[in-house]
Amino acid sequence: MNYTISARSAVFAVGTALMTAFAAAAFAQDVPAGYPAGYADVIAAAKEEGTVSVYTSTDAAQSQKLQDAFTKKYGIKIAYNDLGTNGAYNQVISEAAAGQTTADVVWSSAMDLQMTLVQEGYAAEYASPETGHLPAWANYKNMLFGTTVEPVGVIYNTKALSEDKLPKTYADMIAFLKDNKAELQGKVATFDPEKSGSGFLHHSNDARNRSDFWDLAKAMGEDGAKIYSSSGGMKETVVSGENVIAINIIGSYALDWVKESPNLGVHFASDYTPAFSRLALITRDAPHPNAAKLFVDFMLSAEGQSLLAEGGLPSVRDDVTAGLNIKTLNERVGGGLKPIAVDEGVLEYMEPTKRVQFLNDWKAALGR
Repeated sequence: MNYTISARSAVFAVGTALMTAFAAAAFAQDVPAGYPAGYADVIAAAKEEGTVSVYTSTDAAQSQKLQDAFTKKYGIKIAYNDLGTNGAYNQVISEAAAGQTTADVVWSSAMDLQMTLVQEGYAAEYASPETGHLPAWANYKNMLFGTTVEPVGVIYNTKALSEDKLPKTYADMIAFLKDNKAELQGKVATFDPEKSGSGFLHHSNDARNRSDFWDLAKAMGEDGAKIYSSSGGMKETVVSGENVIAINIIGSYALDWVKESPNLGVHFASDYTPAFSRLALITRDAPHPNAAKLFVDFMLSAEGQSLLAEGGLPSVRDDVTAGLNIKTLNERVGGGLKPIAVDEGVLEYMEPTKRVQFLNDWKAALGR
């Protein structure tokens, strides 16, 4: 009897060892080229976790190809929560305060809010194997990663404005607004920096980098500019003709919109086209930390970047041929692409006193 039990135990042990070996071999086959061999353990643990929760401001349609490919490749479900820029930020903070962190990855276009989460200790450090393929400006201390590079530009109604009349430079735009007040009165749109995280980022970045930003703001105010909380809202008004032009809009969206709207055009200043990035971080107390690592690595990989680019989000890498990448985007906007660096600089106007002053100055410039 003892012999039989021992024999069965031995067989079971051998079987378990073989299953473990086969599983390890299978996970090893999933390890991307150039990754450390030990990465198979991350994949195995991520598959065991089975899901990854993403808080984001990116429309699901733009990342659907990425999501589908990730789940197909690893069998890991994605809980995709489009909460908007402010919603994602506030949710992370409130959950952490309650000791009930749900988000594994926060992926947002509000670079300043993402950097705030890092500075306040809500992000985990992770040395992704893909960081060597990123520009230096797109990685902040292995805690915050740029996943896209998206230009900030102008959309206009092609029935009301011809492209040859559009200003070529940032300074020309100021003159254009001043010289065409009669035609543009009440027909200029831009972001509301108080209600839109993207809008605040775009305007405050210009204020940091352009000494003539407030001249632009005043020129928009003189034309009776209307303010909106989303790019989509501005698009609809320009397509309908309610507005003639929308300034400081998300250009990556616009590049897709013009393919479907014959009376909509997109334009960029040849001397200065700022570009923001959707930043990804892994939360400090991520409930699925390995799945989070795997998802971030996939987003930054050539495969993931290609899928994002196919969805209309230009790649931060220069070795991606699908859609637009950082090099071809620079050519498309006229050579003046100025990516916003992922560093503490984006926090300049997040200091409460300075933020209030900025918003007050903005309202004054627009005559509000």
